[in-house]
Amino acid sequence: MAPTRMSRESLVPLLAAHVLQNGLAAASLRPLAKAAGTSDRMLIYHFGTKDALVAALLEYLAGMFAAALDTTFPKGRSASRRACAQTVYAITGEPQFAPFFRVWWDIVAGCSDDNAAYLDAAGGMMDVLLAWVVDHLPADDPDPQAGARAVLIVIEGAQMLRAVGRGDIAEAGLAALEGRPA
Repeated sequence: MAPTRMSRESLVPLLAAHVLQNGLAAASLRPLAKAAGTSDRMLIYHFGTKDALVAALLEYLAGMFAAALDTTFPKGRSASRRACAQTVYAITGEPQFAPFFRVWWDIVAGCSDDNAAYLDAAGGMMDVLLAWVVDHLPADDPDPQAGARAVLIVIEGAQMLRAVGRGDIAEAGLAALEGRPA
């Protein structure tokens, strides 16, 4: 049997598994190459630059995240923007989503340092998630684009609060959106 030829498409899932397990902060070329069973030079050959590798990797992770949401999100559209935000918040609190958020906070930290690769990748990831939210808002939402932005802001804020140990504030805020006491 001939050995499998490596390509960008075959490398990215291996790199993604490594990053989900170890975080993005530890994603230097040598450990990534080792995780993929190749050399750092071959990674550069396939991706051109480390920034291009990170961009491809983060695009893939965004797709994985959206697919994971699709498999756990109730079928059909949400009853309201609030219901969409609450459901996503509840689902993403499950343990299988923790590695994605560890990587996300690494990206946010890189963005706060004006890392161009992280800023570009984060923008692309947000575009994927905005499109996902649009597809899960009520069919009669008067402005799905604006609605998706509002839901994403709520979700991101709630996730940040949960990440810093203040999930109680996040849950109270989500409850307040519904007009019910926390």
